[in-house]
Amino acid sequence: MRATERRSKRNLDVKTRLKTIYKKAAAEGGELVQPVESQFDKAARKGIIHPNKAARKKSRLAKAVAKISASGAPVKKTTRKKAAAPKTSRKKKAAK
Repeated sequence: MRATERRSKRNLDVKTRLKTIYKKAAAEGGELVQPVESQFDKAARKGIIHPNKAARKKSRLAKAVAKISASGAPVKKTTRKKAAAPKTSRKKKAAK
């Protein structure tokens, strides 16, 4: 296995883990925030993610946790549904 393949696989694993712990910390908040911020800093230091991305994620996490603590309950993220295609009453012309 080439070194670049090994690094790419490791970097992908780290990125996936960062996404997971970010979502958990954003949902629960509290004591999970500091270790998550530390992991983002570590990934940025190793060059796995850009330092600005780490800062942006940490900022958004702090904002989400502040929102949770202000409301007192976890905020459920809403998902957007795709709009259904409009129904048409046109009939296809038969090929002659």
